[in-house]
Amino acid sequence: MLKIRLSKIFNSLSHHTAALLEKAQMTEHTFMIIIAIIIGILAGFSAIGIRAMIEFISQLSFPGALSLLDNIIAAPWYLKILVPVIGGLVVGPLIYFFAPEAKGHGVPEVMQAILLRGGIIRARVAIIKAIASAITIGTGGSVGREGPIIQIGSSLGSTVGQFFRIPSKRLKTLVGCGAAAGIAAAFNAPVAGALFAVEIILMDFAVAQFSPIVIASVMATVVSHSYEGNLAAFIVPHYQLVSPYEIGLYFILGGLCGLISFLFIKLLYFSENYFDNKFKFPEYLKPAVGGVLIGLIALLFPHVMGVGYDSINNALHGNMLWYLAFALIFLKIIATALTLGSGGSGGVFAPSLYIGVMLGFFFGFIVHSLFPDITAAPGAYALVAMGGLVAGTTRAPITAIIIVFELTSDYRIILPVMVTSIISMIVSTKLSRESIYTLKLLLRNISIKEGTELNIMESLFVKNVYTSDFDSIDTSDNFSQVVNKVIRGTGPVFPVVNNSLVHGLISIYDIKDHLYERESLKNLLIAADIANKNFKPAFLTEHCQSVLEKMKRYNIEGLPVVESEDSKKILGMIWRREIQDAYQKEIERREITTSLASSISMKEDIPNLHFMEGYSITEIAPPVAFIGKSIRELDIRAVYGVDVLSIKTMEAGGEKIKAIPSPSYIIQQEDTLVIAGEIRNINLVMSL
Repeated sequence: MLKIRLSKIFNSLSHHTAALLEKAQMTEHTFMIIIAIIIGILAGFSAIGIRAMIEFISQLSFPGALSLLDNIIAAPWYLKILVPVIGGLVVGPLIYFFAPEAKGHGVPEVMQAILLRGGIIRARVAIIKAIASAITIGTGGSVGREGPIIQIGSSLGSTVGQFFRIPSKRLKTLVGCGAAAGIAAAFNAPVAGALFAVEIILMDFAVAQFSPIVIASVMATVVSHSYEGNLAAFIVPHYQLVSPYEIGLYFILGGLCGLISFLFIKLLYFSENYFDNKFKFPEYLKPAVGGVLIGLIALLFPHVMGVGYDSINNALHGNMLWYLAFALIFLKIIATALTLGSGGSGGVFAPSLYIGVMLGFFFGFIVHSLFPDITAAPGAYALVAMGGLVAGTTRAPITAIIIVFELTSDYRIILPVMVTSIISMIVSTKLSRESIYTLKLLLRNISIKEGTELNIMESLFVKNVYTSDFDSIDTSDNFSQVVNKVIRGTGPVFPVVNNSLVHGLISIYDIKDHLYERESLKNLLIAADIANKNFKPAFLTEHCQSVLEKMKRYNIEGLPVVESEDSKKILGMIWRREIQDAYQKEIERREITTSLASSISMKEDIPNLHFMEGYSITEIAPPVAFIGKSIRELDIRAVYGVDVLSIKTMEAGGEKIKAIPSPSYIIQQEDTLVIAGEIRNINLVMSL
């Protein structure tokens, strides 16, 4: 009941605020800048808040007047095991029952929201993520704080955008603003924050709304500076390139960073797969199991617990044993994989920095011992390898280069960082195509390499695109008949059929070399002899992306359509040009319906508005089949091919408007639906 009441208050405030802003008649650019300022300030304070929560819980878990690492080392052995277990017992149920999206490192969930939900993220995610991550990190979980801050900032950006009724296309930009503000506030790095948003979250350097992202990043940094000072996250001695010969060593370091990045990615997702699919145990208790394992490692190596900034600073200043640094490379990978795999909450950015520092220090110690005259101290290599690991795991070398520069405020180390980051990314990409973020999406069958285009192609199916009107050639037709049909036909390729079963394909290219021998071959060759059988037909339930890949593989412009993979009965043909046309229509439909859903004033009567050829927006009474069912249950878009833009509903205070209604909304008999889609689909819904 409270949830419904809060939702009504939110919607009422949102409606009135949007109306006031509309009266202000601001330009879109000005409006987006104002919203970005709000998001940046909120994200900045959120970053300060989560840092304070982590420090409070850390002090509560491992009390003492020394640094956190020293407090953990001084703690009794049983506390090193008991504290992470208690943290897991609290975090597990919190995530399981209130916000499953808060599990893990957060960034893939933000990317998924942008790709599949138009940037919509539930507001509660920010609260649950903050609490769960603070407890995980504060009780010794081997994760970073930047992932939670990014997800919290993104959630704030989405919530603010939904409050002001921002269209989906702009809402994604606001999610990017929140992510940029989060990373900027986490590391006092505004440039890296903005680049992180466009290179990793939005995956688009040409994003038209880059200026709001920059503004949000700057505002978050200003807020962070005002409370914590204008200091870099790590205080690093001045390093520089000692000799030109060192560049060769940094190439080698880049290769090692790429290998360790690959190992980190693989072990992390092996752990997640094991805990999710093979470890039979109550889901909400699995983080406690991870806590036990972390505690056992910490008995000998307490350095793996928490974010690990104390250990990072020790390595950067040369206060580290080379064999300990070597061991911590692999122990930190294992500890982070166990924390996140078992269901803990936190980021992988800081662990990447940690692993990079330890790898760089170990490598630097070796080469400095061998070539002391031409190499810098081990701390320099530790610093450079930070960027190398980030580039190798995230596949975002520009962000990696800039963040190392901003973290250290030292330009003299930039050349080695550039070399190491690029080589690391190349090596890691050769070993694994996906980054530490995109692999999780791929495992959920979400492809992002071509971004929106690929996901739209995978939402278009052969059954909705193919044509049943096509020219065909019979298997028994002689060569002369084949030539005549190809010349008279309209398509670039012709199916060869017998009793409606497809046996091959023939195109002009298959017969052009024999045209001059047409008469002599007339009675020697038949269609079955020259048909191309090296292809697989398309089937009705196959998506268009798969069909395009087949066309590319066989270098062909069209494929016969059969009912299923096991069938040979031809139903029609599907052409590359028809897939491209369907893609363009889907793009237009999504953009127009999303924009209209956010901007149409339902105070006006729109019984029938045509906005694109073949499409319409119509106001209808709900069909009998819809009454008493939720929008999600009806799956209206998938089943009927229309979008519910808004719902007019009668409440105690009069008529209310639900713009972009919740999928859980139950349709009532007295409601009025505003739907958009193809006219034929609208007519189908109206006839129900």
